[in-house]
This record gives sequence, structure tokens and C-alpha cells, in this order.
Amino acid sequence: MLVSELMERSPISVAPEDTCRDAARLLSRYRVGALPVANADGKLKGILTDRDIILRCLAMGKDPDKTPVRDCMTRNPITVSPRDRVETAAERMSRSQVRRLPAAEGGKLAGMLSLGDLSRVEAFRMEAARTLAEISQGVQRLAPP
Repeated sequence: MLVSELMERSPISVAPEDTCRDAARLLSRYRVGALPVANADGKLKGILTDRDIILRCLAMGKDPDKTPVRDCMTRNPITVSPRDRVETAAERMSRSQVRRLPAAEGGKLAGMLSLGDLSRVEAFRMEAARTLAEISQGVQRLAPP
């Protein structure tokens, strides 16, 4: 099975110039833990998690109403191609200790794949559980493939 068959094809995203407050509202409204960051032409610039906002904005004493996403996002996120196999994506999540992967095609945001997406397919429930266990146990981070 390919990533394109499971990924969210129209993920909610933010722009680098949006504020952390705006991003936090989107995270809350859509009940997600991460947002891909893309510019107006769809080029993937990074990923912003709820944890990024807490640690890189609030904990640093920055004003979320004035702090742009670009100041808190993770640049050069680990990605997956929509044409990759789901097993490859799960391995990448495990190695990189992340629960969500932006799917990019030619540098542009094409979708978002999460462990939750994997767990909704019977054939990948064990893979998702194993990946989550490895992430939770703090498997040593390896360089992405």
C-alpha cells in the first residue's frame, strides 16, 4: 500500500508569516498536533507542532500574537513521498521519532500521514503499534535514509 492511499490529501497548513497564536487556534479547532508550514505556492517550509509553540514561543517568553510561525517551526522536516510504501513511512517515523510526516512531491506539500492513519487500516495496526512503542521508548535517533 502506498502513502497516497492513506494520507490526508488536504491537510490544514499555516504560512511561515502566520502567528503562533493563529497556528495554535488551528491546532485546537481541527484537533491535530502538527501543521505543515507551506508558502503561498505550496512549497513545504517546515512543520509546527503544539510542542514547538510551547517550547520555542511561550517558554521563551515570546508573544504568540507577534511571533511568526517561521521562528518556532522545525525546518527541513522529515518527509515522505506519496509514492513511498507505507512500511517505509512507518520506518521513517520510528527512526526519526515522529508521529506525523508531511508528504511532499517536488518540494511541495501533497498531504500528511500520521500514525493514526496507519492504525485505521487493519493490515498496519501492528506496524503502527510497534512504531509508537519505539517512539515512546526513545529509540536512538538515526540519520534519515
